[in-house]
Amino acid sequence: MYHHVKKLMFTVRVDEPDVRFGNMLLEQFGGANGELAAAMQYSIQGLNCEDPDRKDLLMDIGTEELSHLEVVGCLARMHLKPSKFDRQAAEADPLIAIAGGGGVNLFNSQGNPWTADYLKITGELDVDLRSNIAAEARAKIVYERLINFCDDAGTKDALQFLMTREITHMKAFAAALESMKKPAFSIGAIAPTPGLVDQYFNDSTGSGDEGEIDTRGPWNEGGDWEYVSSPALQQPVGDDAATPIKAESAPPPGDEEMNDLLVDELRDILHAEKQLLKALPKMTKAARFDRLRDLFELHLQETEQQVERLTECLSLLGAPARAKPCKGMMGLVEEGQEVMAEGEAKSDAAADLGLIGAAQRVEHYEISAYTTAKNLAQQLRHSAIVALLSASLAEEQNADQLLNQVARTLMSVAKMPAAIEQSEVDEEA
Repeated sequence: MYHHVKKLMFTVRVDEPDVRFGNMLLEQFGGANGELAAAMQYSIQGLNCEDPDRKDLLMDIGTEELSHLEVVGCLARMHLKPSKFDRQAAEADPLIAIAGGGGVNLFNSQGNPWTADYLKITGELDVDLRSNIAAEARAKIVYERLINFCDDAGTKDALQFLMTREITHMKAFAAALESMKKPAFSIGAIAPTPGLVDQYFNDSTGSGDEGEIDTRGPWNEGGDWEYVSSPALQQPVGDDAATPIKAESAPPPGDEEMNDLLVDELRDILHAEKQLLKALPKMTKAARFDRLRDLFELHLQETEQQVERLTECLSLLGAPARAKPCKGMMGLVEEGQEVMAEGEAKSDAAADLGLIGAAQRVEHYEISAYTTAKNLAQQLRHSAIVALLSASLAEEQNADQLLNQVARTLMSVAKMPAAIEQSEVDEEA
């Protein structure tokens, strides 16, 4: 929810309007490093963010950037105002004067329209935070240059305020990234190739016309670095061959130890799913509300398909579809039976909320197991197995979300009279 307060975050004062400078200011209104781009980038990252703490950070700063956009817009409009009535001022930028009536629009200083292509949104929180730090650094430099080209004292004060807030946001984003406690180069889920990741290629060699030379520094020597001299000029054979490039992108498919580990994971999940084939009908019978029963029945059908997929995965690996006892799922199923027994003495909403809790613990266990197996299959380049496991993983994640929806509805009616609980749940579902 947004609410506009008719007051600027920083009061703008322009003593001597300068139309040409007003045009420069549009770079921070509708440009690639401007306030609208920042506001949209952080807000959309926030909408996508599953981390409640850092989601709040992104939404806070995204909203502040909208306030900055208002400040820049007012500042630019005041500088551009003479182009409304002064021919010479209008000639400074006919697009603004003629097409825009001397006001601001979502264009940069060159008249190019704002575009969502400016936004850097990956959906990976640590990657997005790094992009945000870089965005704030670029915006800081733009404000610094605007200050250097400005002669109006009031305008300089506003620009100084805006420039300072860029540093504030950099500090906040950097602290948020550090608080995630992720290794600096741990990006995404797939690990880089050992060896190759530490090879530095010296691809610019010789002496340049202006005296450029090859240099060494902490970016290519010391630590884990392996310096590879002129890889494009390497001789492939012979005693003088240079350091070879370690180009393998993943462990070879024939890695028996890794294959055995994947087989064990699949057999463990197979046993877990077979236990659920027995447990889900009991959970369906124990459920009091129609929507929850429907979910359990649907997931029973999905579990049957998941067993078939696991059997196919093992077949692709040349391994018998023999289940390996899954002690973790045994414990979760036993706990679920206790929840059902205790629920007999509880109200409908309370009993089903307990049942949902037991079901979600099962889902989270399965999500973890399928994720591990899928990652192993990816590293071993078993693309067909990855596709099968991904389908089952998506079903488990969806089941968890559906259980969340029913739980929220049940919580909202838990205090209602028993006579209307059922009708309220069915209606909202």
